[in-house]
Amino acid sequence: MANFDEVKEILDLMDERGLEEFELERDGFRVKLRKRSTAMPSSKSEVVVAKSAADVSVEGVGSSEIPVDDGLVSVKSPIVGTFYRASEPESDPFVKVGSQVQKGEVLCIIEAMKLMNEIDADQNGEIVNIFVENGQAVEYGEVLFAMKPA
Repeated sequence: MANFDEVKEILDLMDERGLEEFELERDGFRVKLRKRSTAMPSSKSEVVVAKSAADVSVEGVGSSEIPVDDGLVSVKSPIVGTFYRASEPESDPFVKVGSQVQKGEVLCIIEAMKLMNEIDADQNGEIVNIFVENGQAVEYGEVLFAMKPA
């Protein structure tokens, strides 16, 4: 799995070479980086990082899901960054409590190092709780959502 230093090196290389997009797959780990041109999150800009489907799906950006009470699973942040519920400030949130989601559906965006990371569901289910506020800083592994699997 790539570590933070490796991702930073890739970002520096992208800047040096003027690349807008970069994708790498190695040993079941996938990282996909796309630059964005504005300061606000946009659905066209994302960082996508995927491991095995059972672990972290970042295209599903990685909703790393771990069983919690009452058969619920938690969707955790795969990175440190700023949590956004929608692609733009005036847009409706991707999901709300009670939303039915499908595997691969975008749940939120986490901005890290001026790149947008779409966090996708890695299974079908219902959002039962949202633990962070729009614009809030989140840590690696912090629980973002509780979801009841379908």
